[in-house]
Amino acid sequence: MYDRLLLAVDNSDAAGPVIDVARELASLSDGEVWVLHVREKEVMPRGGFFTIEAGAQAQSVVERAAKELDDAGIKAHYELRHAIYGQAADEIVAAARAHDAGVIVMGSRGRSDLTALMLGSTAHKVIHLSDRPVLVVR
Repeated sequence: MYDRLLLAVDNSDAAGPVIDVARELASLSDGEVWVLHVREKEVMPRGGFFTIEAGAQAQSVVERAAKELDDAGIKAHYELRHAIYGQAADEIVAAARAHDAGVIVMGSRGRSDLTALMLGSTAHKVIHLSDRPVLVVR
């Protein structure tokens, strides 16, 4: 199946099911998983950058997911990347290329299509930017 997976996680409630799906996919082919969390920064006019979440919080997200995969016998790596708010999709796609991932696994926050269209969904952006399959878990 896929011997390299990129698992994009955030702090949402969807993270649990997304990790479960990545674990199942990786176990089918004895694959490796790269766990990624993109830490976004807001741009403040004349004020510079403002980090939206604490560094320790971001670190715990990826460490927790990687540990859960390791405990299940899946070889897991993790990394944090940084992006300007709204640009997380670019970082997810870049990480998938950098790790030569065969598939990107990520969650959806369950917004309706209309809301996602108006607000801009990271999952929608990744699907459009990626040159590899994207599995969106609800």
